[in-house]
Parts: sequence; C-alpha cells; structure tokens
Amino acid sequence: MTEPWEQRFRMPRYTLPAWAKSAPHRCAFVSDLSGIAQVHCWDRTANTVRQVTHRPSGTQQCAIEASGRGVWWFDDGGGDEYGQWMRQPFEGGPDTPAAPGTGLYWPSGLAVGLDDHALLGCSTEDGAAVHLVLPGGVTRLLYRHEEPAYAVDLSRALDLAVIAHSERGDLWDLGVRVLAADGSTVADLAADEGGLEAVGFSPVRGDARLLLQQQRDDRWEPVLFDPRTGERSELGLGLPGDVSVEWFQDARSLLVVHDHEARSTAYRYDLRDGGLTRLDIPRGTVEHARTRPDGDVWMLWSSSARPPAFRGLLDDPKFPAPHQVPPLTSEVRDLWVDGPGGRIHALLGLPGGDGPHPTVFLLHGGPDEADQDAFDPTVAAWADHGFAVVRVNYRGSTGYGQAWTEALRARVGLTELEDVSAVRQWTVDHGIADPRRLVLAGWSWGGYLTLLALGTRPGDWAVGLAGAPVADCADAHRQAMEEIKALDRSLFGGSPDEVPERYREASPVTYVDAVRAPVLICAGTNDARCPLDQARAYAERLAERGVPHQFHAYDAGHSVTDVNERVALFRRQLDFVRAHLTEPPF
Repeated sequence: MTEPWEQRFRMPRYTLPAWAKSAPHRCAFVSDLSGIAQVHCWDRTANTVRQVTHRPSGTQQCAIEASGRGVWWFDDGGGDEYGQWMRQPFEGGPDTPAAPGTGLYWPSGLAVGLDDHALLGCSTEDGAAVHLVLPGGVTRLLYRHEEPAYAVDLSRALDLAVIAHSERGDLWDLGVRVLAADGSTVADLAADEGGLEAVGFSPVRGDARLLLQQQRDDRWEPVLFDPRTGERSELGLGLPGDVSVEWFQDARSLLVVHDHEARSTAYRYDLRDGGLTRLDIPRGTVEHARTRPDGDVWMLWSSSARPPAFRGLLDDPKFPAPHQVPPLTSEVRDLWVDGPGGRIHALLGLPGGDGPHPTVFLLHGGPDEADQDAFDPTVAAWADHGFAVVRVNYRGSTGYGQAWTEALRARVGLTELEDVSAVRQWTVDHGIADPRRLVLAGWSWGGYLTLLALGTRPGDWAVGLAGAPVADCADAHRQAMEEIKALDRSLFGGSPDEVPERYREASPVTYVDAVRAPVLICAGTNDARCPLDQARAYAERLAERGVPHQFHAYDAGHSVTDVNERVALFRRQLDFVRAHLTEPPF
C-alpha cells in the first residue's frame, strides 16, 4: 500500500482554469493528472476534459483565445524555458506556431485580447520585445529595449496595450507604459514612491480605464487611471501586507485578495460607493482567483491541513476531472520571534509526541515569495517521518510590507540567514527543536540559502538538502537566462564585473571550506535559472575536502513537472537524512 506521504505527492494538481472571454464555457488549465504536467482544455457545456499536450518534459504555461477556438501552450526544450508559443484547435488537431515570425525566446508575458488578438512578450539575449499578435499569427512589433519588459494587457477595444518595463535598470522598480496599437506612447507611469504594477484594462468594451497597484505607506493600494485623459483615482483599502486586485467583469467593482501573515482574505470593493465587503472563504490561502461573467469568483484554495480545492464563490464549477482526497495533515502554528530586523513570522508543523524534535527548516524560494498556510506535501511528509517543520518568512518575503521585502538587498543572502538563525535559536530555547538533529533544506532561493548557511554558520546544522541552488553567484549569473541576470543586477547593484565583492560575499562557494555537515545537492540538467554546472563545481569542492555529500542531476528544468520524479527526489532526501542524521526518528 502506498504510504500517506506518497499519496499526497501523487494527488493530481491543477492550475485555476482560464476561460475564453467570448466563450466562457471553454477553459484551459495545466494539470499533472497524467503523471506529468500537461495542458488540458475543458468544455463546460459538454462536460468534457481533453489533454492538449503530451510532452515528456511536461508543459507549464497555457492560454485560451477569446473566441475559444484555440488553446496556446509554451513549447520549451526539456524545461529550459526557451522556445515559442504553440497553438492547437480547441477540439484537437495539429500544433502550429502561434506567432511564427518571432523566433525563439523566453516568455515575458502573454495577454489574450478580444477578436483573437494577443499581446506577446519575448526575451532574448538581445533584450526584450513586445508584439501585437493578430488573428492568424501575424505580428506587429510595439516595443523593444535591451532591458527586460513584460506584456500585461490589451484594452477590449484593441487600441491600447500596457507593458511593464525595467528601462531604469531595476527589476524591483518597474515602470508602466501604455502604448497605442502602432507602438506610440500614450502614457508613461513611474512610481513616485514604492512600487507600481499594471493589472489590466477594464473588461467592458469602450471603457479604457487601467487598473494599477501602487505602494503607499508600506502597503499596496489600487489605482484607476484613464490613459486618454490622465485622470487618476487612488482607492485607499488600508489593508496591511500584500493585495492582488482584479476587475469584476461588469467593471463596477474589484475582487481584492489580501495576503497577510501567511493567510488570505478576500473582498469585493464597490467602485461606486467605496464599500469593502468581505467574502466568505475558509481560513487558509487563496492560491489564485479569477472573476467570471456571471458575477461568480473561481478560486483555488488550500490550507496546511486541506489539499487544494477548486471552488466557486456562488456556485460549484462542477469540474469533471477526478478529485482524490489524500490523507489529511495537521494545522500549522504561528511563531513570532524577535530578530535583528524586527519581528519574524514563521510557521511550525509538529509531529506527534513531545519535543525536542528532529527538525527540518524548510526555506522558501523567490526570494520575494512567502510561505503560506497552504497545502504542501513536503511539509506533511517530513511530519509523517517524525520531524517538526519550521518555515521562516525571512526579510525578503512578501506579505509583511515593502520595507521587509526590500531589506534583503542590503546584504543578499546574509540578511535572510540572520532571521533564520534567530528562529532556529528560539525553537531550540523553547524545547521544540533538537539542536543535534537540525536539517536545513530548500529549493531555488531556499537551496541557495541552504548552501550559504552551511558555510557561514557551520555549527548550526546537522544535514543540508539543497535543491536547484545557486552556489556561485557570479558564475550562475553568467550562465543564466536574461531575466535572472537582470534580477541579479537589481539585487546586487550591478553585474559581477561591476560589483565583484558583493557577489563574492553572497556566494556559498566563498565559504565552502568551512562546511562540515553532509550535503545533498539536486540540480536540473536544463535549469536556466540556477544552472547545473556551478552547483556541480561546488560539489566537487566538497569532494576535495572529504565532506560527505551527494550530487544528483535530474532530467528537468528549474521546475519538476513529473510526479514520479518529485516522489523520487523526496525519497532521495529522506534516505540521505536517514544515512547521516544522528538518531533519526525513523
């Protein structure tokens, strides 16, 4: 019989279905129902689901045309994120390039407009381009720049496009530009303080208002802007943390999802009277929400104890795909710990029995993401095997204000580890974590922080598990995709040639000679974000010093789309901890 932890990993996962603007009964989504993430289309009228892609490396991005006649999916090479958008008829048929004249690129946003137009963002080593794609795949170049830029939305009248750009050289401080259909600039917006984000145009044809988000007083607030007149209305919600906003389809109100301190609440904001009405959702996390033409709201919701559920606010969407309920898990506890930069929020999951427990500190990626009260089979699997699990929303995490998110830029990597160390000490002092049996683990940015901590604080951790990590910041920068290079320049204040000392200080390889704990490193052969070679070189340095370690290269990109591979990776981690942890709780 399959163990409970593996049942949770094998539970099919779905993205929230996207609906066709002019045919909302036709939808597209990504699911690993077949065992590997693939694109599917769903006809609500016929109550049928059809698998669109069958790629061995999986498919992670999709869209559906406004008419519902075609489904778009991104075709990259083995998960390296470099390729082109393809199109397949909704009923099935041959795959053809959706915009054949653009060549190959890293995707930088896709917005589907009415009349089967689309706004397509492309990134290459030569810079960024945004194209207007006409029905049939003919493209018109609207924008080009050497710095990254992203396609955001098309107006319903198809006469305006909005993009986000980093012409000032900082991906953390994007500008917003509204373009006419010929590429000329209609409006140029920059934040006078904090950040600025473009959300999208009004869903009502003839209404050119643009919905933005502006950071004010360390929080995000929605803004309505008319690019034709320049009229601007700031809507003060007064909600701390992060908010995401979306138009209701009648453009009379906004859907507001508020993420704060690891949990979500949702509201309807009435644009006529400014009323904010809380919507009835359970305690947990709204992973994605989307408004519908009938006034309903579709959402993916989960909690640490409950797996993701696709639900409608007003009515059951009657999703025909099979739904498996895995063994449930326990709720997480909140920890608040005083740290060098302020109060640190962490989530604690406990196994049965009394402490102190062997404990896994599981560090999130991003870095500008956050651990939420959301379902995570990895957390549950460690608890099944007798471990407490601590997840720290260190400085750099979202949901705690702009100052908290921006703080990591002072000393990249080292700032976050100050917070992790403070929470580590608190859990030891309070009898939760056994200091002799502490495992540090993470993926992507979390994998990078794991390697950095093993070298800078070698006495704190018994075992390290680093997935898809950066081990040498300068070397990884030179090999990575263009968007990551731009992010590095924003974080460090320049390239490795311009500020070499900042890259050296932040690099795990700088401290590799101090590492004592056994280390498992897992890296994807086609990873364009955290390239494999620099992680392998780090493992070779460990080998030279005789540090117990294992380097495992898996056949995928930065994300693992194959369910069997995800199970195998966790089993490998479990076996490594079993072999190297003193008194493992197995």
